[in-house]
Amino acid sequence: MRLTKENRQQMLEENEGFTIQTHNSQRNYTQDRTYTITNGKLHIRETGKTSWADSRYENEWDADDKEVHRFLYNYQGAINNKNRRKK
Repeated sequence: MRLTKENRQQMLEENEGFTIQTHNSQRNYTQDRTYTITNGKLHIRETGKTSWADSRYENEWDADDKEVHRFLYNYQGAINNKNRRKK
């Protein structure tokens, strides 16, 4: 399936409640992200820290079109499996 804007929106609406977490750890940096599909939007929550003592952070936002496209491209297998189990 091509990930046109209409197809991306349909996939988001069909996968209400889907959540996946990622973890990225490098030498002096750690990042955790939680992706959640709610109300037809992809919501991203990111927490992280660096080697500095006061460098912890937390951000939340609704994904833009580019982030939605990248997310659906990378996780469409997991999303498709969820849809198959629902039917």
